[in-house]
Amino acid sequence: MGQIKVTKCPIEGLYIIEPTVHGDSRGYFVETYNQRDMQEQGLNMVFVQDNQSMSVKGVLRGLHFQKQYPQGKLVRVIKGRVFDVAVDLRAGSATYGKWYGVELTEENKKQFYISEGFAHGFLVLSDTAEFCYKVTDFYHPGDEGGLAWNDPAIGIEWPELTGSYGGSASAEGYTLSDGTPLNLSAKDQAWLGLHDTFAF
Repeated sequence: MGQIKVTKCPIEGLYIIEPTVHGDSRGYFVETYNQRDMQEQGLNMVFVQDNQSMSVKGVLRGLHFQKQYPQGKLVRVIKGRVFDVAVDLRAGSATYGKWYGVELTEENKKQFYISEGFAHGFLVLSDTAEFCYKVTDFYHPGDEGGLAWNDPAIGIEWPELTGSYGGSASAEGYTLSDGTPLNLSAKDQAWLGLHDTFAF
């Protein structure tokens, strides 16, 4: 009991979760999820699927959201380092279009809970990163939408990234501070900005 610390983020519906790490000369043990501890902190989500991905340095995945079947996501990094971002897409929200980001690493073991109604993405800052996440709804083919990762209307400040906005989500001309080129899928380079995607 009481194995986690939950911090509310400035945007309602986002939480940083820090588990208790039990370590000694042999290594460490940590509970990465405990439903009872979550419920005691007022987090009553039910997860139905676990996912894991591996990405190399400079990969940016996002910004993704689900159209008809929104997912809450509990994300963490088990190897490497990423900058993880959520963007509020909830109609009528006082923080609509605002973003919040947090660095997740294998060392800090922080987890980021992103409620339904947000777009999500992350940038890999280490040589490789293994990214794990639990979701509150199953994957539905064809339900994914997206936003331009560099939309000036959102204004995400991606760390260690240099380049100039050229009017699209293209990765061309963007690099990390060590010269690593930004690496996005063709689909993620084709998303439009917030105002072109939603009519609010």
